[in-house]
Amino acid sequence: MQPAGRRTVVDLALQDNSIRAEAASRSRVLARLQLGDSGFRYLTRAAALGVLALLGGVIVSLVIGAWPALRQFGPGFLVSERWNPVTENFGALAPIYGTVITSLIAMVIAVPVGLLIAMFLTEMCPMWLRRPIGIAIELLAGIPSIIYGIWGLFVFAPFLQDTLQPFLIRIFGDIPVLSTLFSGPPYGIGMLTSGLILAIMVLPFITAISRDVFDAVPPVLKEAAYGIGCTTWEVVRYVVLPYTRVGVIGGIMLGLGRALGETMAVTFVIGNAHKISASLLAPGTTISATIANEFTEAVGDLYTSSLIALGLILFVITFIVLACARYLLLRIERRIG
Repeated sequence: MQPAGRRTVVDLALQDNSIRAEAASRSRVLARLQLGDSGFRYLTRAAALGVLALLGGVIVSLVIGAWPALRQFGPGFLVSERWNPVTENFGALAPIYGTVITSLIAMVIAVPVGLLIAMFLTEMCPMWLRRPIGIAIELLAGIPSIIYGIWGLFVFAPFLQDTLQPFLIRIFGDIPVLSTLFSGPPYGIGMLTSGLILAIMVLPFITAISRDVFDAVPPVLKEAAYGIGCTTWEVVRYVVLPYTRVGVIGGIMLGLGRALGETMAVTFVIGNAHKISASLLAPGTTISATIANEFTEAVGDLYTSSLIALGLILFVITFIVLACARYLLLRIERRIG
């Protein structure tokens, strides 16, 4: 038998070795976790910087491609309505005007309708009806734009030509300003038709996002408002909308971006006329429709550069819209505190 003192020394040595092995194992685990965390951090940073690099590359490419046209026409390119490929005299005012007007028509119609649908689905819709309406909205969002264009040209435009447009011309014919907005023959196609098609296209995005953010409102807030006697409209106005304002504005901006950049559906029904008319029933054009229609037929560097310059202008318009939206959110947050 070994002396008790020697066993104690051996036990202490074994215990010390066990502690050292456990510490080494923990050190290796921590090193592995730190390595994984560092790798994940660098990966996410590379992804974020990659987006910035991609955006910068797009901007540089657009500026380089548009420079010949911008150098040739100068600031007059933005205020000129002329678009003559034969004489190589180009101006962007008509496409800019068409883009802004059709998008404005679309948002004026789609925003209130989309918010009302989202309010109905989250606050008042019976459970058995909520799912069919939600599926219908998702199906609308999944329809390709070319289908909207074909339907708009062969079904919607003839319907407007026979019904809505003659009605608007007759009703507003004697009212100042409105008589100008709804004047001229009912072509069926035109700015108003394009705006209505865009409204149908962006409606699912606004509705779906608004519905999701409305569902995220804590039920206790709405129950407290109902408990003090608020009506459904008051709950939506004073509880739901303030709580979800960021998400709602984000959905509206997503829909506006879709409206500004939509190509095929607008190309089918806008008429593709490079002219500015005060009447919403008249044909017109947009930036994306002009590029889609003429890029494959562009002969000469100046013609191609002018089309690229239109793309650059559309990029700038989208950037300005997003910047205004962010500024609006900052103002709201500062006011609320």
